[in-house]
Amino acid sequence: MSESVACILFEDSKILLIKRRDIPVWVLPGGGIDPGENPEQAACREMEEETGCKVEIIRKIAEYTPTNCLAKFTHYYEVKAVQGCLQTGAETLDFAFFSLDQLPKKLPPPYQSWIADAAARHSEMLRKPVEGVKYSVLLKLLILHPLLVGRFLLTKLGIHVNQ
Repeated sequence: MSESVACILFEDSKILLIKRRDIPVWVLPGGGIDPGENPEQAACREMEEETGCKVEIIRKIAEYTPTNCLAKFTHYYEVKAVQGCLQTGAETLDFAFFSLDQLPKKLPPPYQSWIADAAARHSEMLRKPVEGVKYSVLLKLLILHPLLVGRFLLTKLGIHVNQ
């Protein structure tokens, strides 16, 4: 089973989201775990690749288990920036800090629930299924946003379309 990481960085009651270059939607930074890497190393690498910042892990928020082949087992971390400054790059079209009550309207699933999990500051690490990533949701999004979903499906096949 392939695994991935996602990270959340809080700053002044706001969270950092990045706009992907291949699928131009706002998401939490993260990505796949490379061979020989542990989840913590992958989280730090992905944050640096996608934001230009070196980070330290503050806590592990959750482990999310997939409910279908649209999702991966995901390790979710809260991080803090320790070096560097935010910048776009090969994978990132834009970045911005959003308050929790003014998140982007087209935030793809499962990010809304993951952000809520981080903001709740549970005393224990959560273990739960990935929420909202369902075939019915994909079909609805395909009707509403065919180009974005087409690009998403291409990335699932390993074909990345950068702008």
